[in-house]
Order: sequence, then structure tokens, then C-alpha cells
Amino acid sequence: MRLGLLGSGNMASALARGIGEPALCFDPVADRARALAEELGGEAVPDARTLAERADVVVLGHKPGQLLGAARDAAGARAVVSILGGVTVAQLRDAYPDRPVVRLMPNTPAGVGKGVVAVAIEADARPTDEETAIRTELLDLLRRCATVVELPEAQMAGATAVFGVLPAYVSLFAEATVDAAVRHGMTPDDAGRMVAAGIEGSAALLRAQDHDTLAVRRGVTSPGGSTARGLRALDRGGLREAVQDAFDAVVDVS
Repeated sequence: MRLGLLGSGNMASALARGIGEPALCFDPVADRARALAEELGGEAVPDARTLAERADVVVLGHKPGQLLGAARDAAGARAVVSILGGVTVAQLRDAYPDRPVVRLMPNTPAGVGKGVVAVAIEADARPTDEETAIRTELLDLLRRCATVVELPEAQMAGATAVFGVLPAYVSLFAEATVDAAVRHGMTPDDAGRMVAAGIEGSAALLRAQDHDTLAVRRGVTSPGGSTARGLRALDRGGLREAVQDAFDAVVDVS
């Protein structure tokens, strides 16, 4: 399956790096497409029409508001995969009639082989044999770099709020922790390495314990100990309420 990236921004680039196959690349910023193509061992093409003619599947990585204009330029696409936030499968079918379409929501850690990808399942969907074959092959590629979760399309906005934005949230928490460590005399480099390793280990521990967050917390929290005091401080600071507010804010615009 030869992928053609219609837009070579951060998310499309991360997905392509994680999949690790040569790809055709187009972007209005020609240097960006050229740099990504060189990295992937692929090829930058001069326009969307050429991309659509030569790719097996066109990956939509442009801005959501450009859907109809891009569809006119890439009208010859054989099949379409969308990573556009908030664009429904119905809108994709309207823009690319009679073509197989798949809607994805990936996150940027796919670029380092640790991503998550949600795949939309339409209500009452009756995919064609061609669409089923493309979807199956695509999911095999995605599993190289991500945990793949198939969800009802109505839950895609929630998926964005769960993991699409998570790298930014984790980075903010890491940054605050490093700043606190520096205030107590550590070097930024030492603190940064410890925080990154601690986050990675905590995620592995959650997986090993079947995502039982309470079990993980109990395993590190002694009555009256330092972890208990730290957790109480986070609760006083409104961490849970802030996370709920952030989730709602993301869902409202996704």
C-alpha cells in the first residue's frame, strides 16, 4: 500500500514515520514535503493531483476547513484516509463520492512507535469488499507504531480528549515537575531524565496491572507517607476538576 500524504504537518509526519514506509508527500510548503520525503525514502510531488494519481491511498493531513478544496484537487484518489479533527465519515463520503474512506484519530507518539490510533466505526455501516480490504491492510500498518482502537464514530471526540491531547498534558506535568526539582537544587538535565524515565515506567506499570489506576496508586502510597501528602496536595489544587474541564473543552470543539 503506497501512501500519499496530502499535507506534511506534525500529525501526518508522525504517522508516516511510525509506519516506516516510503511515501509520496505534498504540502503547500514545498520544503516541508521535500524534507519528509527524504526522511521516509519517498518522493515529494508537485501537486495534489499527481499525489492522488500515484498513491494507493491518500492520507488527508491538511486543515479540516480545506476539505472541499483539497478534494477537488485530489479528485482522482482511489481511497482516502482522514486524520482531520472533527470531519465525519459522512462529510468525507460527500467530498470523495464512491471511494473507500477511513477516518482515524492518531496521536504524535506514533512517530516513535508508541502511538494510539482510534478508527471510526460508522453506525449501521455496510462497507464494500474493497473498503474492508483497505481498512484491514491499513490497520496492519498502523499496528507497527500504535495501539489501535476501533470506536463508534460518536466517540471520536472523546478519543481526542483521552489521548490526542495527552502528549501536551504529560509534557506540561513533566515541565512543572522539572521546574519544582530545579527549585530544590537539581539540574534541569538530571530532573528531565528522571521525569521522562518515571513517566515511561509508570505507563508500563499501568499496562502490567491491566490499567488498574487504584492498584498502582496503592502500590506506591503508604499511609501518612510522602506520596500520600503529594496526592493530597494535588487534590487540594483541583487536579481532577481541571482534567474534567480540559476534557469537556476538547470534546466541545472536536
